[in-house]
Amino acid sequence: MCFSANVSYAAAAVLLPAGGLATQRAYWANRDYLPIAVLPFLFGLQQLFEGLVWTGNALSSDSMVQRYSLAYMFFSWLAWPVWVPFSTYFLEPCRRRHIYLIFAILGGMLGAVQYFPYFAHDGWLITTFLPHAVVYQGTVLFDFIMKRELTYSIYLFVIIAPLLTSSNRHAQIFGLLISAVVTVTYLFFKYAYISVFCFGGALMSLYIVYWIFSETAPDRGRAVFQ
Repeated sequence: MCFSANVSYAAAAVLLPAGGLATQRAYWANRDYLPIAVLPFLFGLQQLFEGLVWTGNALSSDSMVQRYSLAYMFFSWLAWPVWVPFSTYFLEPCRRRHIYLIFAILGGMLGAVQYFPYFAHDGWLITTFLPHAVVYQGTVLFDFIMKRELTYSIYLFVIIAPLLTSSNRHAQIFGLLISAVVTVTYLFFKYAYISVFCFGGALMSLYIVYWIFSETAPDRGRAVFQ
């Protein structure tokens, strides 16, 4: 995110093992929590890729910057709007689950339309470097039919609404934390909003680790994936 490669690598160094521990705990205790427990690990991967974007710039390697920028944007455009509502799906009673499946499908459609054209059109993803920030810019496919702000509003709605409307109190709190990140990003970091939003979300995902360990016990579990 903003700051430096060291910050991104440090975030990855914290999130990857923390997410791994949360995932292991959820696997043995309550597998309904397994998808949400993986989120900090996935955020850690994204931060690792951004560290590599910084490193590519330091090495003056355009190919490295492009490769890892694409990896980074996979999480930004596709993973978050699909995985967050998908994770919420397993936290809900059966009568409510279809709502969150709809969110995940909508997120997948929105993300795919934005992400996959990067591979077909050179120059649609542009990564630039400020003194303490990485800025991901370029063409968004929906720019041809609506304003960029509306695209991002739909994107954020697909991510945040499932959390805020969840019947799980911890999911609601996580949704409020993500909403706070959006507010801070909009007010102070619009020049690098993608990087700042994802970094803030990564930090907030540490709450999930607390959530998993506070709500599960090793001898309790419902093996919904068995």
